[in-house]
Amino acid sequence: MSPMDRRTALGALAATPVVAACDPAAPPPRTDEAALAAEDVVRDAAPLGFPWETLDPFLFCVHHDDAYPAGNERMGPAASLSGRAIGRDFAGKDGWRMYHGDVVPGFPQHPHRGFETVTVVRRGLVDHADSLGAAARYGRGDVQWLTAGGGIVHAEMFPLVEKDGPNPLELFQIWLNLPRADKLAEPRFVMMWGDTIPRQIARDAAGRTTEITIIAGRLGELRPPAPPPRSWAARAASDVAIWTLKMAPGARFTLPAASPGTNRALYFFRGAELRVGARRVPAAHRITLRDGAAALLENGPDEAELLLLQGKPIGEPVAQQGPFVMTSMAEVQQAFLDYRRTGFGGWPWPSDGPVHGRAEGRFARYPDGRIDKAG
Repeated sequence: MSPMDRRTALGALAATPVVAACDPAAPPPRTDEAALAAEDVVRDAAPLGFPWETLDPFLFCVHHDDAYPAGNERMGPAASLSGRAIGRDFAGKDGWRMYHGDVVPGFPQHPHRGFETVTVVRRGLVDHADSLGAAARYGRGDVQWLTAGGGIVHAEMFPLVEKDGPNPLELFQIWLNLPRADKLAEPRFVMMWGDTIPRQIARDAAGRTTEITIIAGRLGELRPPAPPPRSWAARAASDVAIWTLKMAPGARFTLPAASPGTNRALYFFRGAELRVGARRVPAAHRITLRDGAAALLENGPDEAELLLLQGKPIGEPVAQQGPFVMTSMAEVQQAFLDYRRTGFGGWPWPSDGPVHGRAEGRFARYPDGRIDKAG
């Protein structure tokens, strides 16, 4: 999912690893709450922009939150599209966007090479179709993890299946880099159905809850389904974690320490105020944390939600233009040449933005014909 607005914004990002030294003689980190509340564990806090700024090994993160109306017969909005820049509608008129769609909102066919997309759909549905002939409908808590690798073309459309009521859509799309050795890996995706993604409810001393959803990484003995095998996240030493946290008003939760040398950021996208160690942070901020230290989170008066992105930096050059992310501009130019020559397999669908039947459930059909359905 990569509109040119986002591609342009992504091109301005620099992948600068932040690597902390590990002092083997240093005392172990303190873990009691009184000590953690006094710890300065925040490297910096900055307002969220568009897209959200990320740290190596992540390239990009965007939060889509659209209050779509009822759907029409074609699963587009049952509302006038007058006044919208159709084909490039990002203004948020009436609380929703068509993005690059002209009938159904979403992102019609577009290519990728050299990285991965992780699409976390919290509400609503996404219809996937790609140049390998694969297809999927997923959402309502599902995650699609796609290794673009050597090249794939895909469409991500947002079918408005409800005819008699609203069709809210909320998702994160995260771009995770691939190291040079895996830039041309065979494209593939895995579906993580919502009921297979582990969640934990943690209660503080006062009984207030924090719900943690674990998309990548681990929390205690909880492990999510495996990412694609060539992913940076498939390496245990990469310390990649993608979690969401929902905190009740006033809740406390101690975020376990990441391993030394890990880049770690919290995206505080909903709530009023959060205390992170000794620092108070308002909502709509990215909070970059020190590695190697646990972080006590204490929520303010409103329910809060956060996204955690962490991982060891790949530490290689990043050359990005449009939908291609490589390690040199020569490799990017080759990606454009290869795409013009091969179309990364061509486009086997009758339209640029195909959607599946209104009554179709959540499913994935892989290039080998195998079909998987949500439980």
